[in-house]
Amino acid sequence: MNQDHACPPEFLALAHAMADAAAEVIRPHFRNRLAIDAKPDASPVTIADRDAEAVMRRMIEAHFPEHGIRGEEFGVCRTDAEWVWVLDPIDGTKSFISGSLAFGSQIALVRQGMPVLGIIDQPITKERWVGRRGSPTLFNGAAVRTSDTDRLNEAIVYTSALEQFDPHTRERFSELAAGARFTRMSHDCYAAGLLALGTVDLLVESKVFDYDILPQIPIIEGAGGIVSDWDGRPLDDASQYETVLMAANEALHATALERLRRQ
Repeated sequence: MNQDHACPPEFLALAHAMADAAAEVIRPHFRNRLAIDAKPDASPVTIADRDAEAVMRRMIEAHFPEHGIRGEEFGVCRTDAEWVWVLDPIDGTKSFISGSLAFGSQIALVRQGMPVLGIIDQPITKERWVGRRGSPTLFNGAAVRTSDTDRLNEAIVYTSALEQFDPHTRERFSELAAGARFTRMSHDCYAAGLLALGTVDLLVESKVFDYDILPQIPIIEGAGGIVSDWDGRPLDDASQYETVLMAANEALHATALERLRRQ
């Protein structure tokens, strides 16, 4: 492993502590009626989202005040720093508000544009995925692998929300989905966790943000999966991603790309 992209153990320890702290904030609000506010893009947000991110930001400031932060709820600071934390306190807020378990807290640590650490934490079921660049992905402490499904007609495909697709990308996605075993929606980051576990084979997204995707990249790649855009290119450290394809293995990734390119 390139030591330039290694994650120091003290940073991993902080990430675990932040996930624990966020979970403590989130749990009391789950399946309780909450005031729901609308952000400028009309997506919902609650006190649980805001308070969970706030506690994580305070912990970063207390332990590594020179690090940068990019958070979904409270914006950016010091993003030119060598190490930048990317926080999504509740990925899947609509599921959370609905009382569904298909949500999680996401944490990434990025060094010079490269995500070197990713965590997905489900605070109710206490499931946690941890990906560190150069190391196997862990699920509750045990190594996991993506599936070896290499035929599209045997593949299970997930996407977070069809409304994220414009007419052209929706047509391309429909071409892919038509050849799959079946397609499911609305699991957000939890679907990425399932992909790492080997129970989902493809995760296809459009018009998502860095805080949605960066935590998932080390998790998927560390479990043996492939992450790219719909043209097969690596994802840059951008604020928004027009297209994202996560596949269980190289063969299935190549097949999915062929379908997505047909339109």
